[in-house]
Amino acid sequence: MQKFPMTAEGLVRLEEELKVLKSEERPAIIRAIAEARAHGDLSENAEYHAARERQSFIEGRIGELESIIPSVEVIDVARLSGNKVLFGAHVTIVDEESEDEKTYRIIGQYEADMKNGSISVTSPLAKALMGRKIGDSVEVPAPGGARSVEITAVRFT
Repeated sequence: MQKFPMTAEGLVRLEEELKVLKSEERPAIIRAIAEARAHGDLSENAEYHAARERQSFIEGRIGELESIIPSVEVIDVARLSGNKVLFGAHVTIVDEESEDEKTYRIIGQYEADMKNGSISVTSPLAKALMGRKIGDSVEVPAPGGARSVEITAVRFT
């Protein structure tokens, strides 16, 4: 069985999502389907079809979470330190061409959220940064061609 690295916080979020889906969302959608059925002809009942679509999404997500959670390997980021990029690190990089500075946290693929500044350990950027140190210049593959970035900071808090 393949293991997926994840922070403890990420695992808690997935477990909470699964709990809500099973205890709140699933019963609510079952009630909505029953109510829509009571309205008669199902072939032209938009409420029924929307509820069935929602049910399909919920059941699919429950199945996905039930397969991911047992395969999670929690990495205790609090025990990590140093100037080397590892799983769980907050990494500040500067684009050597544009001088743009960005900070990302490298975390598991099922908890990453680019909008919140976290990237998956399996992303091209994270793969290029892993194992490197502060001051290293790293070439990162990008859609418009490779970009060079310099690692300016690494922290684990």
